[in-house]
Amino acid sequence: MKKRMDRLTKTRSQAKKSLKITIQKMAPAVLTALIATTLGFIALYTSPVPMIQDFGKMLSLGMIISFIVGVFILIPLLYIRDGFFRESEVKIEQKSISISTFDRFLNWWTNKVMMFRWVILIVAIGLAALGIVLDLEAPAETDVETFMPQESEALADINYVREVLGSTSQVSLIYEGEDILSDSTLTWVERISEDIVAEFPNEVVKIQSLPELLDTIEQEQRSLEISSNSTYGFEDSATVNKVDLIELLPEDQRNRFINTTNTKGVIHINIEKMSTEELESFVEELKSFIEGNRIGSLETTLTGQSILDLEMVTALTTGRYQMTLLGMALVFLGLLAIYRRPEKAIIPLLPILLIVGWSGLVVYGLGIEYTPLTATLGALIIGIGTEFTILLMERYYEERQAGASNRTAILIANQKIGKAIFASALTTIGGFSALLFSDFAILSDFGMMTLINIGLALISTILVLPALLMIVGPWIYREKLRQSI
Repeated sequence: MKKRMDRLTKTRSQAKKSLKITIQKMAPAVLTALIATTLGFIALYTSPVPMIQDFGKMLSLGMIISFIVGVFILIPLLYIRDGFFRESEVKIEQKSISISTFDRFLNWWTNKVMMFRWVILIVAIGLAALGIVLDLEAPAETDVETFMPQESEALADINYVREVLGSTSQVSLIYEGEDILSDSTLTWVERISEDIVAEFPNEVVKIQSLPELLDTIEQEQRSLEISSNSTYGFEDSATVNKVDLIELLPEDQRNRFINTTNTKGVIHINIEKMSTEELESFVEELKSFIEGNRIGSLETTLTGQSILDLEMVTALTTGRYQMTLLGMALVFLGLLAIYRRPEKAIIPLLPILLIVGWSGLVVYGLGIEYTPLTATLGALIIGIGTEFTILLMERYYEERQAGASNRTAILIANQKIGKAIFASALTTIGGFSALLFSDFAILSDFGMMTLINIGLALISTILVLPALLMIVGPWIYREKLRQSI
């Protein structure tokens, strides 16, 4: 909108007319781009992870606020500037000279794009297809510790504790029944604990369960030869009833293994530090093993912090293509509702679809692993890229309606909107560049991938879209004329 105002206003007397034209021509185009962008971000709402949903909400809210600020604050400020504080003719002339160089570049660029349109589209589609194939095999980094600053004191403390204790990871086996203190249940808990250690010697470090605690207490009683005035009040530890011993346990120890109604118990399984793939395989095997050795009266559930972490990172890193395709579908439906012409709704999306493949090719080429943040970039780039393509396409249709030929309309659109898109892309890149300096690798990688994808969106908009319009533009315009007749 600023670029349109700057171009139309040469003198103070033109400020009011420029304001009217800018609002009439640019506000609907920007609003359409806003709706499409927000619809692309809505795909993030489908993520099962609340923080990704909130990320999508904040992006949508930011777009709406930006539009409101642009229309109700930026444009009035530009009108005040043009109506009361116009620059001198000397400054305007100097500015036009510097801009003309960029105009000539865009003019030369657009002519070359239209000349080699078929080559550009074939190469672009081929690279995108190759990127999608390679991206399907791209690894995902889900180890939370790799996201932290590797020199941080907290990470060093975690590694030290792991060296001393042998394990800082744990899964919990919850078992539920009418009476978990029955002899059969306690025997099962003791047996399954021993069997798990024997079945998974390389993964399991230690198991803590209620029978294990009771055995420890009884062994201590025997070793100390505790008499009738012992801590637990029994004369002979060998004749101690386990149920009575459980009732006399300190509350904090009892609550670690059973609930107050004696219907739920837990077995704590300390495990070695494993990669996500190893942990996922171990959990599946452990579930199958427990199910195969479960007694009929008990219900079992495997949970714990390690299980939650596994579910979280799996939810974050899987389904990125589903989110991307959903975003594309929502944007298409939104544009279809606005334009009411399928071909006009699909054209802005085709260059963005190619970016998904190009991005995968870059990820593969640079050896970058997907993280929970970079996995959301598909929906993010749909929003940003669609804004670019819609603005360029809207200007193209504006020139066609004014009577320009297909070639001339593409030249003018790429020349006039191309500069604004360049400025928008560069400022966005500048903002996200700050993430590159983060000590957290996950933020640094996210910043790098965002910069790459914004650059690809810019290239696709000024390279692929003009070539596409050169091919399909005449057909679309003829179809529009036929429908109007």
